[in-house]
Amino acid sequence: MKRTFVLIITVVLSLALSACSSNDNQAAIESKVPPKAMADQMLQQIEQPKLMELESGLVEQLYRLDPALLEAYSIRTPLMNVKTNEIAIIKVKNAKDVAKVEMAIKQRAADVQKHFETYLPDQYEIAQNYKLVTKGNYVFFVISDKADDFVKAFESFFGSK
Repeated sequence: MKRTFVLIITVVLSLALSACSSNDNQAAIESKVPPKAMADQMLQQIEQPKLMELESGLVEQLYRLDPALLEAYSIRTPLMNVKTNEIAIIKVKNAKDVAKVEMAIKQRAADVQKHFETYLPDQYEIAQNYKLVTKGNYVFFVISDKADDFVKAFESFFGSK
């Protein structure tokens, strides 16, 4: 009876430890390409309207994100306010802040949707179909009619684990 109890405890502990280590591996996912280069390469492959790079002040204003949480990023928004197309690739410094960044991005998506809700119905529909993908400390956000192509391109920067 005592051996069975010890065996059960051992199995439970090993499962718990393996679950913890898989979360650690999630944070260890790394790309050799920095976010700005990722965005540049994607935009060379996938045609989009003209986008401009956001400066840190606008990152705080539009995304409600403290740039101090970010190790590196590239956020591109439309040059003209008649398109919803947007792309953000963010490398978060600390894994514990990834959820905070995801929440800020979801709020940004809601803001874009609200802006276009009664303004341009076709752009509103595109904004509703945004994509948000997280790989380790990298958070990727895109609003585009070619969002699935962008997601595939983003995932190609990471080796399979």
